[in-house]
Amino acid sequence: MFRGHTPRTIDTKGRLLLPPEIRDEILRVSPEGKVMLTNFDQCVVGYPLAEWEEIEKSFASLNMANKMFRDFHRFFLSGAMEVSLDKQGRILVPPYLREYARLKKDVILAGVGRKFEIWDMERFEMQRKAVEENFDQVMSQLAEHGFELRF
Repeated sequence: MFRGHTPRTIDTKGRLLLPPEIRDEILRVSPEGKVMLTNFDQCVVGYPLAEWEEIEKSFASLNMANKMFRDFHRFFLSGAMEVSLDKQGRILVPPYLREYARLKKDVILAGVGRKFEIWDMERFEMQRKAVEENFDQVMSQLAEHGFELRF
């Protein structure tokens, strides 16, 4: 399970050094160190290969007569690129994904459950602020869908 967030730097070649907790989780789930990166929600998302295979299987259950489903399927899968951890624990984020997410030098690496996200630092902060501003509304919507936050 990926959790938390940390500032990171992408070098000019697009290499991103993953923190140990992210690397360890990737290797736990996918011992070969392979990760699928794709475009999603204004950021780059990364899935260990085993998780990605489950996502691909889930697309088979969709009715592709629905144009929205086809469009999302195309967007999500055609943006995917398999990358491997190098010996230093880095991944290479392809140029087209860096462009999509507007990734420059300073990024945020966020763990969000079964995946991690790579965000432009400014976009990440804007996203967090938007959720904070609508926190009560978001919590109400979550409760309506059965989510229960216990303290």
